Amino acid sequence: MRPAHALLIALLALTLPGRAGAVPTGAEPCRIVEAQGESFTVCTIDLRRQRLQLFWLQADGRPYGSLGTLAEGAGRRLSFAMNAGMYDKDQAPVGLYVEDGREMRHVSTADGPGNFHLKPNGVFWVKGERAGVLDTAHYLRAKLRPDYATQSGPMLVIDGQIHPKISADGPSQKIRNGVGVPADGHLAIFAISERPVTFGAFARLFRDDLGCRNALFLDGSVSSLYAPGLGRSDIGRPLGPLVGAMPR
Repeated sequence: MRPAHALLIALLALTLPGRAGAVPTGAEPCRIVEAQGESFTVCTIDLRRQRLQLFWLQADGRPYGSLGTLAEGAGRRLSFAMNAGMYDKDQAPVGLYVEDGREMRHVSTADGPGNFHLKPNGVFWVKGERAGVLDTAHYLRAKLRPDYATQSGPMLVIDGQIHPKISADGPSQKIRNGVGVPADGHLAIFAISERPVTFGAFARLFRDDLGCRNALFLDGSVSSLYAPGLGRSDIGRPLGPLVGAMPR
């Protein structure tokens, strides 16, 4: 059995009802895995059992800004949360941001510096019990009307291929987080590195070990995770958009 298939099956066993080792609805979706010679925390969300949502602004119009603030508002129902895309100095999303079907920030196709503009960048979207990752051009052509969507960049994996501008093992090493979606679209797999890693190693994690033909980089350095089942609630710099999961 290929390593990618073995690890994906192990993750599925934690999320799918009726499988050996399955956990009850609302249980901790995250686990630490060893891959690419590194340690990662991988969180697998089954959208048939959990509701995956994006969060940016509170009722008073201020950004949530931290995973702790989101957790305080959501209470014990929140089983997982993570930063969900790049943002500006006002903690506003840099590109597309859709929440509850409302487009609060438009898609960006602009050129510029930094990881967001290392094209192709892409969009992570959620609609009902399905999710996906598409590069920005394909997302625009698909004319989706998602419940939730966030744009970031660069894409890590595009149709099974590593982003052409990501070197196998470049000099940049950072704590990184991202998201990928296996073929059936019912699972969203989030990962965060436990220590600084290269873009190449992080992209290979999604393609070779997690079985994702498409995966998107969410951010680096500010990467943060809330995983109460692991006793983890990262505190760091103020954050922009967040993603969280709660039982349906």
